[in-house]
Order: sequence, then structure tokens, then C-alpha cells
Amino acid sequence: MEDRRRALTRIESGYHAQPDHLTKHQRLEQTLLWLIERHWQKGQRLPGHRDLCASLGVARNTLAGVIERLVQQGHLITDHGRGTWVHKPTPPEVSAPATGPISRRAHRLLGDVGASPVQSGAFVPGVPDIVHFPLARWRQLYSRVTVPHNTLLLAYASGGYGPLKRAIAGFLARWRGIHCELDQIVITEGAHHGLQLCALALADEGDRAVMDSPFYWGARNVFQACGLSVDHAIWDPRHGYRQPLPAPAPRLVYFTGSHHYPLGVQSVNAHKQALIQHLAPEWVLEDDYEFGDGDRQPLAFDPRSGNRILVGSFSKLMFPGLRLGYLVVPSALSHTLNRVRTGVFREGRLLDQAVLAAFIDAGDLDRWCHRIAADYLSRQRELHALLAETPGVIAVSPPAPNISLSVELCPTLDDERLSHYLLNRHHLVARPLSRVCAPGDTRRGLVLGVGMAEGEALTRQGRRLAAAIRTFVEQQA
Repeated sequence: MEDRRRALTRIESGYHAQPDHLTKHQRLEQTLLWLIERHWQKGQRLPGHRDLCASLGVARNTLAGVIERLVQQGHLITDHGRGTWVHKPTPPEVSAPATGPISRRAHRLLGDVGASPVQSGAFVPGVPDIVHFPLARWRQLYSRVTVPHNTLLLAYASGGYGPLKRAIAGFLARWRGIHCELDQIVITEGAHHGLQLCALALADEGDRAVMDSPFYWGARNVFQACGLSVDHAIWDPRHGYRQPLPAPAPRLVYFTGSHHYPLGVQSVNAHKQALIQHLAPEWVLEDDYEFGDGDRQPLAFDPRSGNRILVGSFSKLMFPGLRLGYLVVPSALSHTLNRVRTGVFREGRLLDQAVLAAFIDAGDLDRWCHRIAADYLSRQRELHALLAETPGVIAVSPPAPNISLSVELCPTLDDERLSHYLLNRHHLVARPLSRVCAPGDTRRGLVLGVGMAEGEALTRQGRRLAAAIRTFVEQQA
């Protein structure tokens, strides 16, 4: 059991490691939860409230609010005048599961790579900058469309909101040079929903899908949940796809868009075209998730093709909670996909679609993309300079106007152990690259994000990350 002085030091360290843009309440609550879940045992006594407030520079009512919330959640117990302790209630033993047996599909998904429960911290990948997003403008547009004569926006719909389709078509023309007809656009509730819709409509259970290694875990989980068999083609940014896969032709091939995720480097159209020619798939899906550079050259998508589909989402461009996206599909396919969507999922969110259409038409999305792309590029340059010469680091992906980048490590380093070490010892989130590499792909590295740190905070956290990696490498020597 830690003494209270050491516990206070841990709390201070975790508190100051939290992103600067969070409130003091949020920073303190997340720090205590992290310590309770990962370090402290039941019965661990917290430092005195007066010491905590003085050490962290927080008000007594702020601390009291955090303690009260954690007590209500069962993480802490408190006795007025005696102190506060970690609770960690033991779940009651049951002779049988509370629910019926789950599917083999669910078992596979639960045991595979998925979204991390830790979604805050300086380097969480895949999370955009939501602090600087023009939320006041978004609220203004939302209040404008939610007026009594717009009650039809509260009803079911079929095929998506027409003005949003026109806005998306214009956005794609400006940023990607893609010119498509409105009937080619299918509105979805994000990229995952678009991929699920394609898998349901275009493939049968047991059909084969091929995707990159390293791979985007979310897409693989969607395909496997739909009953598809997933193979991987190992991609090297310099030399293309190695160990090309044999026949038979897959039903689907999936690529990330202009920038590869999770490697964070620009994708190569010639490599994609070579793999398509080799495999001759029925359908080609391309997930174009960021628009930082306005460059469409790496895209294999062609709106005139009869079997290529572009998957887009506004979650990475704007904010994750929006859950709106789109597909651009061959004209002959759009009616079928809209009918499948309506039959399986129904369709709504017309209020959000109307606000998004107004946001794009007013030029707000273009201005936001230009602004945040410049910010991301600056942040990546800063982080690249801090990490490039760190022991154990072979390379850092070139700075780009995107939210994610990768760090390539020496092949002898265990990136999973390093990731756990960074989280448990330093409260730094960095995803291990090996978790999203297929068998035969021996790369080791870290996947980082730049959406949640900037300025002095990014410099400070980047230095902490570099120092922690250096210490880990020295300990392994």
C-alpha cells in the first residue's frame, strides 16, 4: 500500500500529464480514475483534501465535486473527518451468466483490436482537435434549422437530405477534384456505417475481403462482424505490396485514402492499382478520412468506374460525435444501397444533415479544413523534431497536415510493452503498431495523434514522451 506522500506525487504527475485544454475537474477525475484502475489497491488512502488542493492548485469545491462523483460510481468511499479510500467493490459471484450465450462473432470481436477505453491524452490517435472547432457557429446554424416549419426534419427519410448531397458534391470537387452526380452520393452515419452497408449489400457471409497490413482495425472489425473472411496484403510505402496474395479473386479490396492509416504517410496510387490488377476484386472500397492537403493523386477511386466506392466521414474533419458520412458509388448501385439502408437501419438525423449542409454551403468547413490542416502540420513538425533522434526510433513518418503519425521502432523493441509502460508509468497514450500488423509483418512502432495537444503543451508532452522512450530503451539494454 502506498503512503500518502507517494500517492500525492503520483496524483501530481498524472494531473499535469493531462491535456491542458481540459478543465481542472476533468483532469483531476481522469487522473484519479487512472490510478484507481491501474495502480491502487482496495483500501488505498488518498492524501488529505487540503494537501491535494494546495499541491494541484484546485479549489476545495472542485475536489469535493470529483470525490462525490467517484463515490457515487463506487470507486471511492469517504468518512467525514477520517479520510477517503479506494473502494473497488467485488462483483457478486453468479452460477450462470446474467444473459444468454453470445455469438462466436462477438467473441472474436471482443478478443481483437478495438477502440481503447482511454480516449484522452496528448497523443491519442484518430481524435481531431475539438477544442478549436467553431462550435458557436455550429450551434447558431442548428438553431436556425430547428424552427416550427421544419418539422419534416424530424421524420424518417429516404436517400439522404438533398441539399447535403449537393454540398458534399461541391466539397469533393473543390478538395479532391472528384466530379460526381448527386445520385451517386449515399448519406451514412459515419465511415463504419458506410463500410457495414457495403459489406451487407455487396458480399455474402464467408466471402473474402483484402486490406492492408498495417490495417485500420475498425474496418476489419466491421468486415468480420458481417461474416467476411479477411486477408492482408503487406504494404511498404517505398516498394509497394509484398507477398501478393494468390487467387481466388476477393469480393472486396479495402484501402485507406490519400493518407495511409495507421502509418501516417501518403498512400501511393500506383501500388493500389497494381494490387487491384493482381487480385481483380469485384469491388474496391477506399476510405478517404482526411482532407488536410487537398490532394487526390493517391486515390484509386474513379467516379466513372463501375466497381469503385469512396467512403467518407466528417468525424475526423469536424468532431467524432457528429456521426455523419457518405458513400460515392456507381450510379447503378445507389438505388440498391439506399433500399438496403432503409430496410435494415432506417434513416434519420435530418436535423444534423441540414446543419451540416448549411455549414458547408457557407464556406465554414473549407475555412476550418484550411486552418486545422496548417495547425496539424505545425504540430507534426514539432513532434517529429522531438522524436526523430530518440534512441530506439528508426524513423518518424514525414510531417503532414493530418491528425495521426507513426514512429518506427527497432525490431528488437516490444512495442506493446512500451505502450503499456508509457501509459502506466507516464500516463501517455501511444498505440502499438504491431497490434495492427498481420502475421508476417514484423514492424514495430507507435501510432500517435496530434489532435489533443498544441503549443507549449505539445512541446512539454513530446519531451516527456522522448524521455520515457529513452528510459525504456536503456532498461532493455
